[in-house]
Amino acid sequence: MFKPSLLTLAMSGALSSAFLLPNTAFAQEQEAAKDKSLEVIEVTATRRSGSVQNAPLNITALDADIMKDQNISELADVARWVPGLTITDQGGRSGSPIIVRGLNTNSSGPSSDGGTVATYINEIPVAIDMRLVDVERVEVLIGPQGTLYGAGTLGGAIRYMLKEPELDFTSLEVFGNVSQTQESDSIGGEGGFIFNLPLIEDTLAVRASLNIYEDPGFIDYGYVVREPGVSLPDPDWTDSAAVNNNLKNVEDSNGESTTTGRISVRFKPSETFEGTLNYFYQNQDSEGRSIVHYNTLSADNGLSDLIGEYESGYRYEEPREKENQLLSLELKADLGFAELVSATGISNFDADGQRDQTDLLIRLDYGYEEFPAFSSFTREIEEQDTFTQEIRLVSQNDSDINWIVGGFYNKIESDASSQEYTPGFGDFAVENFGADQSRPDQLEYYSIDRVEITESALFGEIGYQVTDKLDITVGARFYKYDVESESAVDFPLFNTLFGGAGPDEVTLNFEQNEASDNGSLFKFNAKYQFTNSVMGYATISEGFRIGGSNGLAPCPDPLPANQAGCGNPSEMLYDADTTTNYELGFKSTWLRSRLHFNAALFNIDWDDAQVAGATEVGQLPYLSNAGSANAKGIEISSRAILSDSFSVYSTYAYTKAELTSDAPFLFNSDGTDGAEDGDRLPGSSEHQFSMGVNYQTDVFNDKTLDINYGITAQSDVISRVGLRDNGETLPGYSLSNISAKLTADEWSATVYVDNVFNKYAVTSVRRSDADITSANRTDIQRNYGYFINRPLTVGIKFNYKFEI
Repeated sequence: MFKPSLLTLAMSGALSSAFLLPNTAFAQEQEAAKDKSLEVIEVTATRRSGSVQNAPLNITALDADIMKDQNISELADVARWVPGLTITDQGGRSGSPIIVRGLNTNSSGPSSDGGTVATYINEIPVAIDMRLVDVERVEVLIGPQGTLYGAGTLGGAIRYMLKEPELDFTSLEVFGNVSQTQESDSIGGEGGFIFNLPLIEDTLAVRASLNIYEDPGFIDYGYVVREPGVSLPDPDWTDSAAVNNNLKNVEDSNGESTTTGRISVRFKPSETFEGTLNYFYQNQDSEGRSIVHYNTLSADNGLSDLIGEYESGYRYEEPREKENQLLSLELKADLGFAELVSATGISNFDADGQRDQTDLLIRLDYGYEEFPAFSSFTREIEEQDTFTQEIRLVSQNDSDINWIVGGFYNKIESDASSQEYTPGFGDFAVENFGADQSRPDQLEYYSIDRVEITESALFGEIGYQVTDKLDITVGARFYKYDVESESAVDFPLFNTLFGGAGPDEVTLNFEQNEASDNGSLFKFNAKYQFTNSVMGYATISEGFRIGGSNGLAPCPDPLPANQAGCGNPSEMLYDADTTTNYELGFKSTWLRSRLHFNAALFNIDWDDAQVAGATEVGQLPYLSNAGSANAKGIEISSRAILSDSFSVYSTYAYTKAELTSDAPFLFNSDGTDGAEDGDRLPGSSEHQFSMGVNYQTDVFNDKTLDINYGITAQSDVISRVGLRDNGETLPGYSLSNISAKLTADEWSATVYVDNVFNKYAVTSVRRSDADITSANRTDIQRNYGYFINRPLTVGIKFNYKFEI
């Protein structure tokens, strides 16, 4: 349960705020509201500055105020307020899969999205789930964005727009957050500062921010082996002494510590030129997965009677540290007839993690489980360096014709290794299987993958104002990409035990693969201004995602009798996949800008969808291409000022996503029990709804009180295409949040409650119940599990801004 002091303070603050609400007649409120209007949110998604209401595309923008009101601090929170966007919060360890308009053929687990949506920090593509600190707004572009944004925008694009340094204003802002989550044994916290300093007034300024986030976690790893290779991972579960002697409980093992910071320097020597140099850094240290094994173990597994709702059954702790760095330079020059923009980015990603690998090796049925103390863990190290350069010209004249032309270059170099250890098994094999000798490191599997991806493109759009009401825009992108990879796999322990290899010998024979392609993408958009406040648009747009090599060693013929991991010819390469989007929408403003109502109808065709799977030999991860699919539906969003004190924001989306051709090899290499035309796609719900209500009033003469209530809901989700391959249906659920914020000139304080009704919901699945029904040793398998949402959380936030 909660720490009583914090709970009492939070609840008493919320109740006290509620009693401060004035008893004003609603009719009087409406009369006073006539002078109010909805805030205009400016966006730059079209590469031109304009309001959301004037942009002829489906875009949602959440500004800093909305994010504060609804306690939005990360990407998973954003998705609940964007119709058509699904982001399943799976904890910080693996990141949150992103699905737009149901475009997903993978299982609902960690590999759900497969890179169908690109994320940007300002102008630079960076794959990151960042803490939303010192962010001006988040722009979410729904639907394929291949013309202006390139590869990876198969389903859409998400842009984190950082607050730029202010040239004429010195300020220091400090903030903090203390919270308590039910099921957690510790208090969480967040704090930091934002500092803005003009060095030369109106010419040069620097802005810096730092944020430290501490989430203690709420899921226990309750059955971790005390001494790998010695302790029994599956003791007599009816003997508490045996359990305690062999296993230990690690409390709150899905916690997270994240440090986010940036420094920006803005230089504007004249009205026609400015440049911004930005360095961004984020280090995320996660303790484990947000997966539980409650109701996911075989009835024959004695642990199934012991494990609780907030417990994982993994045998090892599963920490992972991720580090993102971005150095970018954005230059803008007003040439009169056009604006010249250059965006250069150098980014680096590093990750070092450990995970329980016991179940995979048991599932392969190589006899590992004959060792009573058998358990295995894998250490994975990743590094990725990216260079990005985009340059474009954007016309600025007042003629009936406007245009954009540009070039893009992106180079990614990645290096990943996986080392799999089986403590104690080598010595057991020497004693019981007649092996020659063991290895001190017990290194069972070792793989290295190196990939270099180069993408280049020329793109452009041209718009023509046909009449005072009708504008037409056409665009194209011509792209080319090359993929070079090399990979190698070795099984050192087996080679030492039975192959005559030395006790520390590792042999890596690298196999090289290449893939390349080129093509074109097109866009057509028509915008019609029915009235000054009602606009309609029609769009046909395309998106793509590059293909490449899976980095697998080819399987020898014949296959060796011992364990192996390799790729068959059909598993070596995968092709690019493409989407074509047909969309009709309108945006409207009513009642003197006190009501916005927007809607869009869409139909997306998806060809050669990339899907994740496991190789036939060794069950190594790889990508392949399935058949075609289609997604269609409607998305609605609305904002309104109901009275002088009340405002509301709501969204609704309906999406029907399904295969449009048979995919016989989606689950099995032999084509049996494959997916069929008409099968529903997994990972996202058909119905999404959200609503936020704000009540604002003056209190204590000079302060403002905001009461915010938000509810987000979704219908059920399936875990596998068409519920095949042991797929299951995850029930829909809703979450409610409430907060009370008191604001003065220089400070604000907020009391909030997230997940007010403490809803326990399964958000996605890792693997399937085949692990506990048909795999080898179902009675001890623990890989199949559920990702769950965060329990009820109460907290207090404060913010103080010094104006210097």
